[in-house]
Amino acid sequence: MFKKLWTLIVLISPFASFAQIKDPEFKDMLDNLYDHSAPLISVDSLKHLKNVYLLDAREKEEFEVSHIKNARNVGYIWFDMRKVYDIPKDANIVVYCSVGYRSEKIASKLIKDGYKNVHNLYGSIFEWVNEGNPVYKSNGVQTSEIHTYNKKWSKWVTQGTKVY
Repeated sequence: MFKKLWTLIVLISPFASFAQIKDPEFKDMLDNLYDHSAPLISVDSLKHLKNVYLLDAREKEEFEVSHIKNARNVGYIWFDMRKVYDIPKDANIVVYCSVGYRSEKIASKLIKDGYKNVHNLYGSIFEWVNEGNPVYKSNGVQTSEIHTYNKKWSKWVTQGTKVY
């Protein structure tokens, strides 16, 4: 009985943590956008991870507006595995972008290259900001600005100052 209950908790709990997204349309869009080629991690779960490599799969212009503290910009269009050569294959890695589409593709490449603990941030930096978490400029100064990719995508950002 206990073993079955434990299995049920383990199977359900990752999905329960994704219920934190308040906008059902945003959640629906994300769930239909992802091809599930990389495991997801919630914003809340990321905040509790220790010794994690944060990889920002947005382009340099987006990253320069703001990013999650200590993130490394690896880009998407010109992504190259040499940008992550120094990261151990068994390290905790979380990849994010604006909403999670580009980061899922980069996370999938990392997994195919043998990285073992790679996750795509569910809702990515948009959800990070929507939950009131800080973002920073490259000089380390906290900012309220968030690059929303373009005007169409900016509707998914509910906090901060939108830049596109």
